[in-house]
Amino acid sequence: MHASPPLEASFNPLIRAYLVAMVAWYLLISVVGAPLILLWLPGPGQWWARHYFARLGCTVDDRTLQFRKGILFRVEKTIPLENIQDVTFIEGPILRLYHLSILRVETAGQSPGQAHAMQLVGIVDAHALRDEILARRERLRLHPAPAAPAESSSQDTLDAIRERVDEIAGLLRQQRASS
Repeated sequence: MHASPPLEASFNPLIRAYLVAMVAWYLLISVVGAPLILLWLPGPGQWWARHYFARLGCTVDDRTLQFRKGILFRVEKTIPLENIQDVTFIEGPILRLYHLSILRVETAGQSPGQAHAMQLVGIVDAHALRDEILARRERLRLHPAPAAPAESSSQDTLDAIRERVDEIAGLLRQQRASS
């Protein structure tokens, strides 16, 4: 299997206006925040949305989906494609107003009942990205990567332990037979 080049997703610049509007909406519905809307819209909201947009990033390669966002609290996630359970496309009336959509990536957790989800808002051509993530995941499932050296050394260690346990069991059998 040949490696596909990494795919760098781009984000719709209208996500900035959407983010400012969403925060303004939350300020409006709160009693305390409503007076702050007049300050939020022309000043801090524009600064925040511009910097948030500049830090957005999403890359898909043959093994992982990587995503980064945030200003003060930065989030960087790397999800192995083999752990992705589903990629859902979400679009509602407000998102459509801004020509945006959400890709919701659902992953399997490490313990039963522990699933995680990540949402990617504002990706340009989200349908194509979803299809590419699922296609790469399927290729990975059909053609798993060869075992890494660490895995083979782990197998060697397990084989050595198994041999040693067999030796101990043999010695114990001999000791019981002689007593």
